[in-house]
Amino acid sequence: MTAGAGGHYPSGVKYAIVIADGAADLPLPQLGGKTPLQAARTPNIDAVARSGRLGTARTTPEGFAAGSDVCTMSLLGYDPRRYHTGRAPLEAAAMGVPMGERDTIFRLNLVTVGEEGTPDAGLMLDHSAGSISDGEAKRLVGDLLAWWREQAPELAAGFSLMHGVSYRSILVDRTGREYGELQTTPPHEIPRQAWAPNVPRAGGAWRAGAEALVRLMDLAAEFLPDHPVNVERRAAGKRPANMAWIWGQGSRPTLPAFSERFGLKGAMITAVDLLAGIAALMGWERLNVPGITSYHDTDYAAQGRAACEALDRFDIVCCHVESPDEAAHQADWQTKVAAIEEIDAKVVGPMVEKLKGFGDAERDAKAEGWRLLIMPDHYTLVSTRKHDATPAPFAMAGNWIRAHRTGTFDEVNCNEADLHIAHGHELMEFFLFGGRPKVGKTMSRG
Repeated sequence: MTAGAGGHYPSGVKYAIVIADGAADLPLPQLGGKTPLQAARTPNIDAVARSGRLGTARTTPEGFAAGSDVCTMSLLGYDPRRYHTGRAPLEAAAMGVPMGERDTIFRLNLVTVGEEGTPDAGLMLDHSAGSISDGEAKRLVGDLLAWWREQAPELAAGFSLMHGVSYRSILVDRTGREYGELQTTPPHEIPRQAWAPNVPRAGGAWRAGAEALVRLMDLAAEFLPDHPVNVERRAAGKRPANMAWIWGQGSRPTLPAFSERFGLKGAMITAVDLLAGIAALMGWERLNVPGITSYHDTDYAAQGRAACEALDRFDIVCCHVESPDEAAHQADWQTKVAAIEEIDAKVVGPMVEKLKGFGDAERDAKAEGWRLLIMPDHYTLVSTRKHDATPAPFAMAGNWIRAHRTGTFDEVNCNEADLHIAHGHELMEFFLFGGRPKVGKTMSRG
């Protein structure tokens, strides 16, 4: 259990975290030079900001790309430099995929690329294949695996493929093949760019592994365009899932339990397997909420209600909302603003009221007390449709948290505040214990 120097922290405080994925951004001309956070109407989030503490945290360590795998792990108190083994293994953990010590786990996206004979030929058009539905994607993935086994049985025999959510699937190589210095590229990092230079690549002893993956991708590109699912999607004016993109490789990770480090029982509410996987590895429970998705069609109110109910059963509840990130990846600034406003009204608003019901532990010895942290894991820029490693803004409020700079919750106010966490994984301990009184004997750090 982490307790910091000097004593033990009394138990009982309720903690809540709201991750508005990718909500931070740069000023946009479409918004009159404002960011989506500045343009959105967010009275509940702004009230938290005015009553609490603003700042930034560098959730992307030097040498890492700004992805939700790295940034969320950092935000939740785990140093990616120590615990990160790749993105795909985190999602595989959420899906319950068995992972052997010598297995290599990959993420597979169903994507849309420009087709031959069109002005967009050779370009990565959509990392999500037009936000393809679960049912369509599951059908494509199942048929793709059968196609691989028919066309390249010796190669495919060593791989397993499992559908996750929407365009996301997990590919596992169980042959023990070494991938070493293999380089892969997230498809959302090359929007409307040539995809061919970004396929898996490696030199020397690692070339065979890269060639195996490219072979699977080539076979997918032969099979998927004319699949009945894609014929139906084109007829409906939707983007086809005409290529399978392999990336995000890694090995089985191990994280120390959050309860052992901080003495708190936690829960995660998310529609994204990546976040659920990190939660599972931390020892948190994933709470399934019908109606929540990764997009703006999600049931924000259901997510807010579930988070409030969970606070009665858990010490710390994290509510992750993906929609601002997905909107930014589509360069859709209007939906990004709308998503932020929905998070404010239907997630943050109810959670603040619920937390206040736990009382003020500073003034009432019988009260449990509470704290709330609101932040995106990283910036996602509408202008580029990519993630950005700029330190993420945060607002925290609750018992024993003192305001140093008041104002609305936005990138400017947070950057001009006095609290800047250079190593993002250290924010969690500050959020949990900063400013709180300690009692009893000194505890060892976890």
